Amino acid sequence: MSANAIKEDIIQLQILQAAQQLFQKHGFQKVSMDDVAKAIGKGRSSLYYYYKSKDEIFEAVIDAEIKDILNEIGKVMEKADTIEEKIRAFCTAKIRIVRKRRSFFVALEAGMNADEMSRYAQKKQEMNKRMINEETALLRRELGGDSQQLDMVIFVLLSSLRGLKQQLFVANDFTQVDAAIDTLTRMTVHELKR
Repeated sequence: MSANAIKEDIIQLQILQAAQQLFQKHGFQKVSMDDVAKAIGKGRSSLYYYYKSKDEIFEAVIDAEIKDILNEIGKVMEKADTIEEKIRAFCTAKIRIVRKRRSFFVALEAGMNADEMSRYAQKKQEMNKRMINEETALLRRELGGDSQQLDMVIFVLLSSLRGLKQQLFVANDFTQVDAAIDTLTRMTVHELKR
């Protein structure tokens, strides 16, 4: 890789890190291209070399978040030995990471008007689909297989985990999370053994 390519990668990373921090602090609506440029010590025109708009930067920030989440979950799963441990590790990591990063996603919505909320809702749906596809691929790799039964078990596991996560956040009570994950893990392993 050339020195110029490395420099460009570093600048892109700086843009994304600055944008992520600004979005979290001020919400998507209140952040401008000028704000991002100022945060990295560049002119706004420099940003346009890498990203055409704030929306494009936002998408890149979300892509980076998804990649980070999946890498973190993958590392935890790799350390587990049995299928049961891998499933429990996946569920526990997913809940922990979502709890940790929730404030970022809540802050993004701050100050959005109806049109931006609508576009953001579409982006969230796209992000959710992508996340499900990536998590499904990760679980297939880690659980060793590619069959209709495994796909259905993964679908039910991911759907159940999303529902569990939603209920935990609505109730704002995580005292039962370990017991719920243990139950979900046992049910999933039982179904995989059939």
